[in-house]
Amino acid sequence: MPERVAVVTGTTHGIGAAIARGLREDGCLVHEVDKDTLDITDPQAVGRYFASLPRVDILVNNAGGVCGQTFSPIEEVSDRAWREVVDANLTGTFHCTRAVVPGMKERSFGRIVNISSGAGRSVSLTGIQAYASAKAAQIGFTRQMAHELGRFGITVNCIAPGFILSNPTTQKQWEGYGPVGQEKVLAGIAVGHLGQPQDIAHGVRFFCSENSSWITGQTLSIDGGSALF
Repeated sequence: MPERVAVVTGTTHGIGAAIARGLREDGCLVHEVDKDTLDITDPQAVGRYFASLPRVDILVNNAGGVCGQTFSPIEEVSDRAWREVVDANLTGTFHCTRAVVPGMKERSFGRIVNISSGAGRSVSLTGIQAYASAKAAQIGFTRQMAHELGRFGITVNCIAPGFILSNPTTQKQWEGYGPVGQEKVLAGIAVGHLGQPQDIAHGVRFFCSENSSWITGQTLSIDGGSALF
């Protein structure tokens, strides 16, 4: 891959950090964005951040998560709780994508990869309605952007990770299952074990490479075969 400039959001730990490392190994200049660097839910802040960069060839929309929320019955979910998760996962993806597209169009090249979730293709294991909905919407956004931007040399693809111990939230979730629950999760994974952050990074690196130049609008489940069940 020729040297490209990449922006990866959500790089504090886990999947985002692994993606940033992998793209550097591929020769990219990587700008890491975390919540202390940029509030991706603030459109003005996002605009200023991307305007400060000479160019962006690759955007990986990885930031998101459940925002510290746990399961509540739908009738108890507040407007604020709903918006917080949707903004972190979907609206932030929209803001960052909108900011990089003009430059990508000028150069007739771009790679955008959105990190959704298995919850977006099925259900949230933790029962968080806004998270499953926002991650499903990311997949729809991926398809729509691929359709709109393909003629400008910009590909847009998506990865739906399975359960990966990638941050304190997922570690707490895993421990909360207990031995019986953990065994049940593993039984639903064809390969019989959890994935690692670098497994997701491998998929991102492929979508950002020249080897994927004729692939767009796709969602790749990297889940050890969980989607088979």
